[in-house]
Amino acid sequence: MKYVLVTGGVVSGLGKGVTASSIGVVLKACGLRVTSIKIDPYLNTDAGTMSPFEHGEVFVLDDGGEVDLDLGNYERFLDIKLTCDNNITTGKIYQSVINKERRGDYLGKTVQVVPHITDAIQEWIERVAVIPVDGKEGPADVCVIELGGTIGDIESMPFIEALGQFSYRVGPGNFCLVHVSLVPVLSVVGEQKTKPTQHSVRGLRGLGLTPNILACRSTKVLNENVKEKLSQFCHVPASNIITLNDVTNIWHIPLLLRDQKAHDAILKVLNLQGVAREPDLDEWTNRAKLCDSLHDPVRIAMVGKYTGLSDSYLSVWKALLHASVACRKKLVVDWVPSTDLEDTTAKEAPDAYKAAWNLLKGADGILVPGGFGDRGVQGKILAAKYAREKNVPYLGICLGMQIAVIEFARSVMNLQDANSTEFDPDTRTPCVVFMPEGSKTHMGATMRLGSRRTYFEVTDCKAAKLYGNVSYVDERHRHRYEVNPDMVAKFESAGLAFVGKDETGKRMEIIELPAHPYFVGVQFHPEFKSRPGKPSALFLGLIASSCGQLDALLQNPSQPNKHIPAKISSNGVFSPKVYPNGHQNGHAYKPVKSLVNGNYYANGNGVHV
Repeated sequence: MKYVLVTGGVVSGLGKGVTASSIGVVLKACGLRVTSIKIDPYLNTDAGTMSPFEHGEVFVLDDGGEVDLDLGNYERFLDIKLTCDNNITTGKIYQSVINKERRGDYLGKTVQVVPHITDAIQEWIERVAVIPVDGKEGPADVCVIELGGTIGDIESMPFIEALGQFSYRVGPGNFCLVHVSLVPVLSVVGEQKTKPTQHSVRGLRGLGLTPNILACRSTKVLNENVKEKLSQFCHVPASNIITLNDVTNIWHIPLLLRDQKAHDAILKVLNLQGVAREPDLDEWTNRAKLCDSLHDPVRIAMVGKYTGLSDSYLSVWKALLHASVACRKKLVVDWVPSTDLEDTTAKEAPDAYKAAWNLLKGADGILVPGGFGDRGVQGKILAAKYAREKNVPYLGICLGMQIAVIEFARSVMNLQDANSTEFDPDTRTPCVVFMPEGSKTHMGATMRLGSRRTYFEVTDCKAAKLYGNVSYVDERHRHRYEVNPDMVAKFESAGLAFVGKDETGKRMEIIELPAHPYFVGVQFHPEFKSRPGKPSALFLGLIASSCGQLDALLQNPSQPNKHIPAKISSNGVFSPKVYPNGHQNGHAYKPVKSLVNGNYYANGNGVHV
């Protein structure tokens, strides 16, 4: 087994996860099998109980693991299925060591950070690295390990020590360290400054690790004299210093690594030059160019409570992007705080109220993602009502589906006190109830988690057609509440179709309004299995419906691009059909800016690098 360790220095948020994923993509394109491990130094056992505002979204795996969002990047980029053990945390390591101590496994010895914690880290890495994640038998060729945080953080010290020992254990030719660092440009002088990276590498070397490759984040390509200076003071060959400059979309990152021969440097360190081939990244190149070439926008209003941090809905955003590119549309996401849609905001902050409703009314489609708690629920109900009454395409995920059921009960069935017991435990009309197998005393890992099977009850429905007319689908779940099975018959008689259910037939999984252009709610999270080349079926349906392509898509769901008139330019990039009058659903075209965390990105999709 060969190992590539990715560390970060100077500041957090440089894009170690994307860099690690891109390294995996390039190595996979060289014909190697790749797996990934993410190390998070926090004391939490997993990410399940952490606030999205603090840590971004919680990504859910097939086995029910609630993990760091970077594992989502690994799965999307490498098209693999990871396990909860691929996310190592300080909490997991200490818990395993304490459990061994309680069993007496250490034979009365004094249990210490060194060697017991550090040994446990190394054993965990070696054990997980050989688990196949690509559907093939046998271990992968290379394991890419990302160490979270920044070099010098107190909480990561045991992992640094363990990885230093580990690099010595596996020996030369089996371990490559890629250090991601910042090379800032001071606006006053316009000069690329190397001192932060020098200090970061000095700190890394002082902790027993020596980088083989430097991946330098900067706004522009590094000057050659800057590379030479970094090479001289960091003791890294200039050919092994890679620029990770700003790009128009995230899919350019593997291409940046390939163009700078990063794969050659890694393969040389790992003694794999005679085994690997030149990377074949034609598909990535075409996708990156296609994304840059899109100009006809599709606007999706994302109505949620965590809209202040786009990473809170990262997988949803990526799934929308995958679907919009497949439909040859430029994605524009309007982040709508659900609380701003409520009547109380109209009184307290009328400008915010007006702005939120203008965004909602100007959208081609509406998406209400998952969430917990009662804050902003009324705003989400109003968004679902607007979509239902105005025939605007709607996709509700998890809580978004439950919201749609509550709104239907109140508005269509005239059950004004209809609610979820999550928001009103004493409601007289509980449309959504706590699942009997859940725990009300322990929060961590007590939900209905992981991959579960949904059977289609109706074959002639949009969801079944989008999935390719299959009889069932396996999707990932994360919820404590469900639609009240005792009320299903009343809902169905009122016109709400429950087209997908679990194996018992008692747990509702998919809802549709048959007469609506596209009104779909799902209890599961389809965004977690969306891939750049294989967009989620339901997200594809939302985007296609939002830009007038749904009917054609339903005729041929297995080939989503076939229904789109397009031509190939001389450079092999698709040129989408342009509608001179703007959106196909009647909205007037206006040049727009896409705001992500307050920043303007020219491509409208944002760059998470």
